[in-house]
Amino acid sequence: MHRLLAAAFIAATALPGWAQEVNIYSSRHYDTDEKLYLDFTEATGIEVNRIEGTTDELIARLKAEGRNSPADILLTVDAGRIWLADREGLLQPVQSDVLDSRVPAEFRHPDDHWFGFSTRARIIFHSKSRVPNPPRTYEALADPEWKGRVCIRSATDVYNLSLMSAIIAHDGEAGAAEWAKGVLDNLARPPEGADLDQLRGIISGQCDIAVVNTYYYARTLAENVDGISGESEDLAWVFPNQETTGTHVNIAAAGIVINSPNKENAVRFLEYLTTDQAQAYFANQNYEFPVVEGVKVSEIAASLGTFRRDTLNLSVLGENQPKAQEIFNAVGFP
Repeated sequence: MHRLLAAAFIAATALPGWAQEVNIYSSRHYDTDEKLYLDFTEATGIEVNRIEGTTDELIARLKAEGRNSPADILLTVDAGRIWLADREGLLQPVQSDVLDSRVPAEFRHPDDHWFGFSTRARIIFHSKSRVPNPPRTYEALADPEWKGRVCIRSATDVYNLSLMSAIIAHDGEAGAAEWAKGVLDNLARPPEGADLDQLRGIISGQCDIAVVNTYYYARTLAENVDGISGESEDLAWVFPNQETTGTHVNIAAAGIVINSPNKENAVRFLEYLTTDQAQAYFANQNYEFPVVEGVKVSEIAASLGTFRRDTLNLSVLGENQPKAQEIFNAVGFP
């Protein structure tokens, strides 16, 4: 475990009598988050200890440690993954007027077992020149006119499982199965790589349409990304389902571990993440969107445009995940 001095909340005096710390198990691997931890410690005197790994690794670790776990907070990058941790009984409800008032209802567990702190939208990218009239909904990706033209990640990818989970919620299992089969028929190539590879597929001409999280493309506007930056003049995008359910979004989320030894400090850290300063930094340094209404979006994220988001409670993304995988498997989606 390595220590990171942490980030800023409001004012709070350190509790006397014992060492002040909060222990975070995190699947966020962004160096830019360190400023959050530094500011929190500077303001509160509470040090942040962090262990990183995939969510599956961290869930396994929490289960193995049991009541002896030092973990206070589990931080994940997907609603479906935080739901899995809660299903395993690893999280506890949190009573906080700050969290309930600052985090919109769709971005938190119905019984406050976890909370979302930043969002990203999963949208449709396309070639301007080859697709002047792109699909405007997720459902339209299954239309036969796009046969041999679509790139998307694997069916086992958590972002696609979450998207499928939302489609199940809106269109039913039969509709979701029809969609999965249609998209499978429309693939330009077998699923491969991460979201940036789907954008490279459009640029190289392997495909004309791709499904990608917004922050991956925003990164190419801010940083030098091999094979995309300087080559993306033909890329355009659509925020899907603006006239129906709204665009599917996902979250970075956190909850307090069931046997947290520093629960009060953990609550203070989660509340800190909802402050305007932390929201702007937490979301915008990775080109995501803040969850708290009224917090200014970074210039790069804002350049993608405004959109109406799906207000489905994101706990559904976890609840439907097993069925989502079952449907993908049933139609033979790789």
